[in-house]
Amino acid sequence: MNPVITYPGTDEYPEGMKNYIEAAKAEDLLSGLAASQEYIINFMLGLDEERLSHRYAPGKWSIKELMVHMMDAERIFAYRALRFARQDKTDLAGFDENQYVGPSKADKRTITSILAEYAAVRQATIELFKNFDTEMLNQTGTANNNRVSVRALGYAILGHEIHHLNIIRQRYMES
Repeated sequence: MNPVITYPGTDEYPEGMKNYIEAAKAEDLLSGLAASQEYIINFMLGLDEERLSHRYAPGKWSIKELMVHMMDAERIFAYRALRFARQDKTDLAGFDENQYVGPSKADKRTITSILAEYAAVRQATIELFKNFDTEMLNQTGTANNNRVSVRALGYAILGHEIHHLNIIRQRYMES
């Protein structure tokens, strides 16, 4: 199918996703996801172990933990997109990302292990969205008590990642 997946309308997502959607500057979601993957892998491979494990303040996540968090969120958003694209009208629960961090044991992993998993997750997301037609992309559902479209979930995946990359650049690379 390989549709060009364009920006969602503001009526397709809740206010809480606005910053993520606006951060995703790609005119086509699939191209944006692929470009972001390449950038992140190269960026992360350029960081040493000390930087990858660095926390800019007590109680904050390391870069490795942020990477695993981005994968967790991508999987959850893609799962929601799949269910809504298939016209599943079940209201889906939210998730507390803070509860996922410790059990992920991200800091005990190598960056190559994290990036291999990241590449697999991203490829699965691209393949999933590649096969959504216009009708599927326009489907909506409720997640975390908010109505959202399949297309908006795709852009939220990309924008969420960009949001965290900006945090890494601003807060982790300066100290």
